[in-house]
Amino acid sequence: MIISRTPYRISLFGGGTDYPQWYTQHGGAVLGMTIDKYSYISVRYLPPVFDHKYRIIYAKNEMVEDIRDIQHPAVRAVLSEMQFTEGLDIHYNGDLPARSGLGSSSTFTVGLLHALHALRGQMISKQQLAEEAIRIEQEVIVENVGSQDQIWAAYGGLNRIDFHQDGRFSVQPVTISRVRERELLDHVMLFFTGISRYASDIAKHKIENLSKRERQLHEMRSIVDQAQNILTSASPMAEMGELLHTSWQLKRELAAPVSSDTIDDIYTAGREAGAIGGKLLGAGGGGFILFLVPPEKQDQVRQRLSTLIEVKVDIDTSGSNIMVYLP
Repeated sequence: MIISRTPYRISLFGGGTDYPQWYTQHGGAVLGMTIDKYSYISVRYLPPVFDHKYRIIYAKNEMVEDIRDIQHPAVRAVLSEMQFTEGLDIHYNGDLPARSGLGSSSTFTVGLLHALHALRGQMISKQQLAEEAIRIEQEVIVENVGSQDQIWAAYGGLNRIDFHQDGRFSVQPVTISRVRERELLDHVMLFFTGISRYASDIAKHKIENLSKRERQLHEMRSIVDQAQNILTSASPMAEMGELLHTSWQLKRELAAPVSSDTIDDIYTAGREAGAIGGKLLGAGGGGFILFLVPPEKQDQVRQRLSTLIEVKVDIDTSGSNIMVYLP
């Protein structure tokens, strides 16, 4: 039995510049963090006494004889690419719902890859894990996804990730004091809108618009530098909130499905109640919405958004880990 634990992420700034269709032409950068909410994947070899060879338990229960018959695209792609011939039992559990803007799809892929490599007794570096997950999602499954989520999931932490035109990436931890980190977290309010969506569908529209949204994307990329400077200085946290608001307005311009009347109403209500700025996490369309709110105004925001579920978070610093290793 192998169990991997892989964190979800909150992308604060720069999202959209991590699509390879963009950064191989212009470069890109994102700033964000992984959180203490996780995807858990257990894997073990399945003895040949069952009438199926592969059992995959997630929102569905799949029991099949052939990898090609597996419905879950990431499981099918990973098992095929790793050329598994042995029977396998794979179980997934998550702290938060899928399709909610926290990078859950990439978290799953990274966690599955990590667990299966461990099952074979193979050590894999964080860089290799991220690169393999990016390749699986973008080239094998051919999903409309960027490259940040896989890196967050593998590395963990509060980081700046730069994407280079040659396809490489570099991860730079944002080094701040524990007091400053606490100040950031004390301003964060995270709410679940209750709306689930397929990120790939929304990302498709954004990717199609990249050449028409160069101004917005260049500005979103420059905001990463500004946000990093604020975070690593003694500037008021309100300045981060104002940048977040500016970034969200730019993100809404990338494609129509990024937001909706319902999301706009939630965002407006949060701002009217005292939030400095915020954004819908992930590709857009639904899922979790993040606000930066002064602590003294959080009760007002909480009351105004009382129909939504609030989730408290801290920063994860470990990235994907093997929590149980009993090969």
